[in-house]
Amino acid sequence: MSLSVRLNHKLPDIELDIRFEAPAGVTVLFGRSGSGKTTIVNAVAGLVRPRAGRVALDDWVLFDTEAGLWVPPHRRRLGYVFQEGRLFPHLTVRQNLYFGRWFAPRNAPREDPDRVIDILGIGHLLDRRPARLSGGEKQRVAIGRALLASPRMILADEPLAALDEARKAEILPYFERLRDEVSVPILYVTHSAAEVARLATSVVVLQDGKVQRQGPASEVLADPSVAPAGVREVGAVLQVRVAAHHDDGLTELEAGGARLFLPRIRHAVGDPLRVRIPAQEVILSNRPPEGLSALNVLEGTVLSIRAGEGPGAIVSVRTRAGTVLARVTRRSVAALGLQPGSTCHAIVKTVAIAPQDVGGRMAARQARCSPRA
Repeated sequence: MSLSVRLNHKLPDIELDIRFEAPAGVTVLFGRSGSGKTTIVNAVAGLVRPRAGRVALDDWVLFDTEAGLWVPPHRRRLGYVFQEGRLFPHLTVRQNLYFGRWFAPRNAPREDPDRVIDILGIGHLLDRRPARLSGGEKQRVAIGRALLASPRMILADEPLAALDEARKAEILPYFERLRDEVSVPILYVTHSAAEVARLATSVVVLQDGKVQRQGPASEVLADPSVAPAGVREVGAVLQVRVAAHHDDGLTELEAGGARLFLPRIRHAVGDPLRVRIPAQEVILSNRPPEGLSALNVLEGTVLSIRAGEGPGAIVSVRTRAGTVLARVTRRSVAALGLQPGSTCHAIVKTVAIAPQDVGGRMAARQARCSPRA
């Protein structure tokens, strides 16, 4: 199921004028605060009535201002996951989960409750009330409630924003499982490059109410001109596979014939992964480095050099493992004699790859549920 969005709407600070197509999977709306992300989600949900536009899920039109069509929010069959769980405090987890099913059409395809509970890891919470749940547990229950309402699509408006880093790390793997194992498409809002790298099937980058770029996460995040979360969030996404776990606590990854090492991860040998490498953690050398503690050295060719307004520059390097970005100074670029076509070596410290930058890559999606009506 794909989502087609065309919107024109006046906000206090910007004019929203966007158009994009969202394929099945997780489509991430990525941009700074105030770029229009939440307004788009609310327009899809029917909570905001745009000045003009059209939104459709496949051939089911939610609204079309030219045709005078407007489906009320409660008839759109969309699940909404907010920043806070918004669970009913007087109901148990089990009762919260099943609440949405009361409003689902009788003939609507339904997710198996036991399977949803298993995917979200909330079976041991069913008899608790929300007051006895952590923030991460509340969000997992909120996701389950949305799924069990038989939605055509799930909308998630910065669902991790209110959580600390530990709770975010807890929730992200569940969103990865939903992306790969559940047939319901997800429209996901964030301004975190790490969440984009781990979750996105497709990324829509927003800037000042306009679509700046759209495409797969590995392509969009590797574009040095796209930095809605700030220059410190610029980085590349590599598609890798777990090659081995070593006795010294390191995991070896294989990427296009190149080898990378990082602190041990829980994924099994052979598992496909996505790894985000922040540009600020990459050092460049114009010759093979010697006598370094860094284990990850990737030989490559300079694709482009993008100078910033200050002393910095982003150098894009094509390697066997994929395109890597390096954030260096313009003085370093000059000293190394770097230019498009130059051979160089990208060096990444093993411990520079953080756990939140490693996530499961999208597996081939299997049709485990019947198509949505």
